[in-house]
Amino acid sequence: MIGMPVVVRAVQKVSSTRGFARVAPHVVPALDRAVHRLTRGKVLLSAQMLPGVILTSTGARSGLPRRTPLACMPEENGRSWILVGSNFGRTGHPAWTANLRAHPDAEISWKGADIPVRAQLLQGEERAAVWKNLLAFWPPYATYQARVEREIRLFRIVRRS
Repeated sequence: MIGMPVVVRAVQKVSSTRGFARVAPHVVPALDRAVHRLTRGKVLLSAQMLPGVILTSTGARSGLPRRTPLACMPEENGRSWILVGSNFGRTGHPAWTANLRAHPDAEISWKGADIPVRAQLLQGEERAAVWKNLLAFWPPYATYQARVEREIRLFRIVRRS
């Protein structure tokens, strides 16, 4: 049987390719939403490799609820997560990042629980420290950043009381 570190490295390598960046944005979120719905929020397909949430944000222009499956980096306190606007290393910022900038109050589905959260765009030294941790957590983010001229947006989402 192949060891888990070998599988993880293989997935990291594949997820760093331009081909993956072209196909994944169309396939991965659709599969995630379908599996999440079928399992009543208990399973997120992409979370089998990376932790993930379903973010429900308010559309920046439409004002309508928008559900987006996203990989995340949980922080140690269990009350916050880091969301990465990598867009699989594609040119533009993903729409959900504009939604959070316009309407920072949102909700996540995390391991089957719906949690109200507030988002904060990270900048400066705080962003740099989190970016360093992210690269240790999932090295392909470095490839995504190298592929684009924009700075990848990072958000810390924190449970609202």
